[in-house]
Amino acid sequence: MELLGYFCSILIGVALGLIGGGGSILTVPVLVYLFGIEPVVATAYSLFIVGLTSAVGSVTYFQKRLVNIRTAIIFGIPSIVAVFLTRAFIVPAIPEEVFSSASFVMTKGMLMMILFAILMVAASYSMIKKNQPVMKEVEEPQKFNYPLILIEGVVVGVLTGLVGAGGGFLIIPALVVLSKLPMKEAVGTSLVIIAAKSLIGFFAEAGGDHINWLFLFKVSLFAIVGIFIGATLSKRINGEKLKPAFGWFVLVMGVYILVKELILSK
Repeated sequence: MELLGYFCSILIGVALGLIGGGGSILTVPVLVYLFGIEPVVATAYSLFIVGLTSAVGSVTYFQKRLVNIRTAIIFGIPSIVAVFLTRAFIVPAIPEEVFSSASFVMTKGMLMMILFAILMVAASYSMIKKNQPVMKEVEEPQKFNYPLILIEGVVVGVLTGLVGAGGGFLIIPALVVLSKLPMKEAVGTSLVIIAAKSLIGFFAEAGGDHINWLFLFKVSLFAIVGIFIGATLSKRINGEKLKPAFGWFVLVMGVYILVKELILSK
């Protein structure tokens, strides 16, 4: 299972490099079901892995001048604040036993996985659906819808803090629609935002000997290798055409997690 986990870590990076996002949503299931990491710890570890991988992935976009720093700051600040507060205060405040009845007990870990599964289903829909006019490569004068950017940034930050996912499937459309960025620039800018908020969210609660740094760097290294493989494949394969297939895979995984946590765990 551990070898399979490292192989899947490569696939996470491949998906990120090939289709520009979505791969990070597999990080928590890989950590929980293949490496046997406790769900709450897995969401923290995921923040580090996703953050470091996204930071490396953003380098090529910086080199191609496809990162809009101003947009990253405007969108990133509320998102970073939200993820920091979520990991520092909200997650620790969730009780270990959230809900219980005569035949069912919902633990903190189970709640995390259910929230993550719901996020996976939502992400899969955004990947599967066709006719996405907001995702077209359109050159428009940049303007900012500050109230919506603030709200979107906070929502993405809270979700990232709770479940450890990068949220690229939410950030990229928001940057295209709310900031009028071209698609490729939106992808590069989103990687910078994801890297900043994920790493800050991780370090908001990291600070003890309980962090397995060697394991984190090993998984991150495999994911980073995957990014370079995905970036190479993207020159030959149209990532947008693969996105619906990947979306269906994410949907199946999300449904599986819901069934496993709500039905099979009884």
